[in-house]
Amino acid sequence: MVTGETETNGSMPYLNAVVLELRAAACTHQCRSSYAASMAREPPQSSQTPRYFDFLAMKCVPESHVWTEQKDYPVVLESAGSDEVPVVDMADGTDGAVAAVARAAEEWGGFLLVGHGVPIELLVRVEEQIKCLLARPAPDKERAARGGDFKNGYGVPPYALYFSKLMWSEGYTFSAANVRSEFRRIWPDGGDEYMRFCDVMEELHKEMRALGEKVLDMFYKALGLSADHIAGGEVERQIRDTMTATMRLNMYPKCPEPERAIGLAAHTDSVFFTFIMQSLVPGLQLLRRGPDRWVTVPAQPGALPVLIGDLFHVLTNGRFHNVLHRAVVNQDRERVSVAYLIGPPKDMKVAPLDVAIRQGSKAEFRVVTWPEYMVAREKTFWNDGAALEMLRVTEDEGDAELAQGMNK
Repeated sequence: MVTGETETNGSMPYLNAVVLELRAAACTHQCRSSYAASMAREPPQSSQTPRYFDFLAMKCVPESHVWTEQKDYPVVLESAGSDEVPVVDMADGTDGAVAAVARAAEEWGGFLLVGHGVPIELLVRVEEQIKCLLARPAPDKERAARGGDFKNGYGVPPYALYFSKLMWSEGYTFSAANVRSEFRRIWPDGGDEYMRFCDVMEELHKEMRALGEKVLDMFYKALGLSADHIAGGEVERQIRDTMTATMRLNMYPKCPEPERAIGLAAHTDSVFFTFIMQSLVPGLQLLRRGPDRWVTVPAQPGALPVLIGDLFHVLTNGRFHNVLHRAVVNQDRERVSVAYLIGPPKDMKVAPLDVAIRQGSKAEFRVVTWPEYMVAREKTFWNDGAALEMLRVTEDEGDAELAQGMNK
């Protein structure tokens, strides 16, 4: 279920301040992994975090960037056997590809996408432009720093501010729909470099937005929807037509002591799902459960990792799993990546789709907007998964809802 209307049911004052505080307090008994617990802290003011750091000048990892708890789980470097990252070939037009999506989303929370039609030469040009952008002089990048009135721009992702240690990476976050206005902050006077950069990013956005719609339809089919329902279903069409996109450009410089640093700390994405475009240097790792271990995603030419986010976990009633992931660094080679994050508009109410609620069962999650969910994440940052637990329908609520449905 998804709607853009304002919630007016007085019996469900969802995520108001009182509910947030009570549920956050109830979650505090849960133990966060030693990895995050030892590193987390209250988010600092933007002025406390350096906007620019000269990674290439470092002969060793300074104390400000030392992450000693990152090896809390074993690391699987080679994707093979039971730890082989699933591959979905979009060029396979059979039901086999849809079944592969369902298995990967349920068991892993992500997969490698091939046969998607995005030109490899475009991905090469994107990588070149990211390197040019992040190689610009420090004053240019500092002028475009995120913070204050600027939610986008140069700097660390927001969740990084919860950690006492800094990450071995730099990046730029922006709305994919506002490339030209955003990057006037880097190139105030425009010019050829500005035009080349914007042209490439807009071309990438066009390709990825179209691919996002195709992959969304594959997810719908994996849930059991027919092609006719996907084409004509009001809710499904609303999600497809209103999806928003955010892009995060990342550079992971060579690191003199990679075992003591981290590129991006472990996290889940709050969105529906994320495409990752990465250079041919492995670094993305997914957490596999039972037993817990980090699995390195292969860096294959043209292959795009697809990661399930928190709100898609809600949308599919918990059937498709959000995946905890991180980025590690390399001593000999720099790594470049782009995260293309697809989510709902801010005013859209997200709740489990009808097709995701199995017969005789109930909706596991309450309705929520993306901003409401982010408030919950901020309040429960130190408790893994607590924000999603806050959305769960209680047993009493679920029994009442199920009884109401049976009496219709």
